[in-house]
Amino acid sequence: MITLNGSNLNIEKLVQIARENEQVTLDQNSIERIKICRQMLEKKINAHEIMYGVNTGIGEFSEVVLDDDQVKKFQRYLIYNHAAGIGDPLPIEVVRAAITGRINVHAHGNSGCRLVITQTLVDMLNKGVTPVVCQKGSVGASGDLAPMSQIALLLLGEGEAFYQGERLSGSIAMERAGIPIPDLFARDGLATINGSNVLTAMSALQIFDIENLLKHAEIAASMSLEALLANLKPYDKRLHELRGFPGATRSAKTIMRCLDGSDLVTGKIKTKVQDAYSMRSTPQVIGAARDAVAYARSQVEIELNGVGDNPIFIPEDQITLTGANFQGTPVSLPMDMAGAAVTMVCVLSERRLNRLTNPALSAGLPPFLTKGAGMFSGMMLSQYTADMMIVEQRILSNPASIQSIPAAADQEDFVSMGMNTALKNAQILDNAYGILGIEFMAAAQALDFREFQPGKGVRAAHSTIRKYVDHLDEDRPLYPDHNVMKNLVKSGEILQAVEQTVGNLD
Repeated sequence: MITLNGSNLNIEKLVQIARENEQVTLDQNSIERIKICRQMLEKKINAHEIMYGVNTGIGEFSEVVLDDDQVKKFQRYLIYNHAAGIGDPLPIEVVRAAITGRINVHAHGNSGCRLVITQTLVDMLNKGVTPVVCQKGSVGASGDLAPMSQIALLLLGEGEAFYQGERLSGSIAMERAGIPIPDLFARDGLATINGSNVLTAMSALQIFDIENLLKHAEIAASMSLEALLANLKPYDKRLHELRGFPGATRSAKTIMRCLDGSDLVTGKIKTKVQDAYSMRSTPQVIGAARDAVAYARSQVEIELNGVGDNPIFIPEDQITLTGANFQGTPVSLPMDMAGAAVTMVCVLSERRLNRLTNPALSAGLPPFLTKGAGMFSGMMLSQYTADMMIVEQRILSNPASIQSIPAAADQEDFVSMGMNTALKNAQILDNAYGILGIEFMAAAQALDFREFQPGKGVRAAHSTIRKYVDHLDEDRPLYPDHNVMKNLVKSGEILQAVEQTVGNLD
């Protein structure tokens, strides 16, 4: 069981909760802080102190003061009118991660909601009630209002939820799980929705997957470099330590670990004095991606453990502060960079694929990796498929964080568009699995034509690939192989096999 206290949530724990259904509990100190904050808020409500989103409207209506009767009803209408998304449901793991992030915000004791609201979210996670949340509708400020409102509908006994494999009305799902409906009182609704928790949840899961993808990129590069008889001096860690970028140093070490035991390392095989950029720049390029993703991870984890809300209540100072801690830009900007980094790595992968298939560049490999060139076309069309996906990635790598469109009568005149970043990164990542899968397949095919001992890590990767895709002796439809390879990369089985052989690639 993972205890949430507002400050100890990292990406690995979030993955456990979102994907592996790890149980969660609230820290006892957090419970006390939530209670103290609520007591302060109720005193201020009773004293008729004007507080945004509690006894005022929101957005353009922030200057409209509500009377006592309206305060009670306002939170329900707030959730109704903000549950305005569109499109297919988000994956269950994303919604679970978003709920976890919101609980962790509440755990600070600065949101002002009743404890029962936070505890109900905990119960929903632990009992497997996952709200149905549309993919599209958030502009990433004031937080992810539309998708978070679909989560909040269940606190009213409304909306829809997935429960035990069924899509049900929210009330039925909560009833079957034995979770009482808490209803929404003053502040409760806005405290549930006013943060960038969905885009941060998606980004956190993507960071976890991208980090594993980059390891796959290094393994694929190792295979291609061996098949292309690469000069290995550019992968000496001392070269990269002299420049100082940690990602490049780490990447070069990973590649050399995969090549350990290769005849290429011993100098038995004649190589060029200097290879093309797509070969010798691999540590610098994948390393730059590693460094960009490391920065994105740091920003995402700050957000996972921060007070992303508005207004914010500070009981020790008896003060209410309004601001913009819901703004998604601190996550969307680095995640735009992370998405572009994945695309960049895939462009490099395709250039190595080109060298494997192009007889003018392949150091003696058969044209398009087939012995029957002319009658057979080998992997010629595999490059077409990779190229198509890369062009799509390039289009999607246009940053969303600069695409603000003002909303709410210009009261919300700069928004992060961070949900657009998260959604496009999901497609960039999906394409990346296919592109690397094709390079893996081509590199395995190329190594079949070489008569020397590959590195230990390369052998482990090659053996894993051959469990699923046969050598291409003569032409056959390649789409089944492409899809198998895409799923194989996504599964992490190649990485697991290599790490079992050469050790952890971190």
